[in-house]
Amino acid sequence: MTQRWFVRGDIDGFFGLFIDNLLQLMVIAVLGPLVSGLPSELITGRILPGAAVSILIGNLLYAWQARRLMRESGRTDVTALPYGINTPSLLAFLFLIMGPIYQETGNSTLAWQAGLLACLLSGIMETAGAFVGDWMRRHTPRAALLSALAGVAITFIAMGFTFQIFASPAIALLPMLIILISYASHVRLPLGIPAGLVAVLVGTGLAWVLRAFGFIYFEPSVEPYRLVLYPPIPAVGEILAVLRGPMGWRFLSVIVPMGLFNVIGSLQNLESAEAAGDRYPTRSSLLINGIGSLTAALFGSAFPTTIYIGHPGWKAMGARAGYSILNGAIIAALCLLGGVTLILRFIPIESTLGILLWIGIIMTAQAFQEVPKRHTLAVAFGLVPSLAAWALTLIETSVQKAGKTLFEAAPAFGRDLHIHGIIALSQGFLLSSMILSAALVAVIEREFLKAVVWTVIAAGLSMIGLIHAFELVPSGVQNKFGIAAAPEFALMYGLSSLFLLMLHLSNSWRRR
Repeated sequence: MTQRWFVRGDIDGFFGLFIDNLLQLMVIAVLGPLVSGLPSELITGRILPGAAVSILIGNLLYAWQARRLMRESGRTDVTALPYGINTPSLLAFLFLIMGPIYQETGNSTLAWQAGLLACLLSGIMETAGAFVGDWMRRHTPRAALLSALAGVAITFIAMGFTFQIFASPAIALLPMLIILISYASHVRLPLGIPAGLVAVLVGTGLAWVLRAFGFIYFEPSVEPYRLVLYPPIPAVGEILAVLRGPMGWRFLSVIVPMGLFNVIGSLQNLESAEAAGDRYPTRSSLLINGIGSLTAALFGSAFPTTIYIGHPGWKAMGARAGYSILNGAIIAALCLLGGVTLILRFIPIESTLGILLWIGIIMTAQAFQEVPKRHTLAVAFGLVPSLAAWALTLIETSVQKAGKTLFEAAPAFGRDLHIHGIIALSQGFLLSSMILSAALVAVIEREFLKAVVWTVIAAGLSMIGLIHAFELVPSGVQNKFGIAAAPEFALMYGLSSLFLLMLHLSNSWRRR
């Protein structure tokens, strides 16, 4: 059976993955100077070239992995794992590590170096996860893994992009509808033109035509651009410099949870890929992920990489291995040539968002479709922590735009909005989503001893502050790590485990 390197669906898949990666690079270019004082020369000359190396290597390795699965299985419909910069880690490292160091010292170079150390340690954790990930995957219910992913998909992906689309309907709504109609109906467009390409061309055409008639729905980037090659430069010296001081190490309380979340997120995405029909080995998949983050740090990027959410979405588009190769090559070229923002002079980002919306909704649907019917209750329960985390971002943004801090506004909410409950549920939401869902699956199956294990884990994580623990300080919500970080939650989870143990013993006695 012939295995083609590229198929028509790879073009659609490329557009989705390319835009997803491009969005992360735009965040670095825009927020880096604002939050961490990173000069544009540092971003263009060191950080983005480092990101180029990591993205290129990871995409090529995942494409090779997909080709190998094709040969071993005799199938031609295998889709490579989507891959790129980890968005939660990107934001956490900018706002919780690099930003505070820059505000404290005024030294953007030191902030960047601390980010490199954080990325390196995250890569080490991801690599270590390759050797324990299979065990975690075997002992975690599919509903627990998929519900956490679905929560992120329906909130941070689908809802956020939906708002942006409906804020610019003149150039975004029609491209979105083209995507949804084409992908949901599985209809083949005339001449076999990919729906993703049609959507982008239609949105871009609308933007420029309306602009010609005086309707400014699209504002092209005015940032100057020079066609210059920025080669990746090793950053070992910068990492060694920050290793000698305490500045980078003091943020382990941020680095360790984010590294753990990255491993768990990768496991969830592997489970999602298996549910869609592509079973990849855990060890090699996580090793590639770890290699990507390590490479990023060693060549100057402070932002770890990860397996992306949305494999079923790209598979439904017809993407195989070629889309990964295209994405790695073109993203790397943009980074190495300093052209990350050049494309935004011509293509409005709004015309591309329908692809990402499709990925968000298909991931949410999959979580309910790919589990036993009786476990859908656990999937629904697992969505709640993600909803809380998303709600918190909306509340914080609204309060800040009103000229206040959450610390000042929190007392005024009272019983109209239980803000402390929202914050507690949002802390470590990926972990708590998985744990709550897994515990409910065990309860549904009347495997009360397994439920005991999950609630004991919840109690332990609450005690050390990986879930539910926080402090509300004048600067905002602050993570709280240490012994007895969230004692009320730990105690209640502990008592629930005793109740479950009692049920287990009672059922065992009845069976005798």
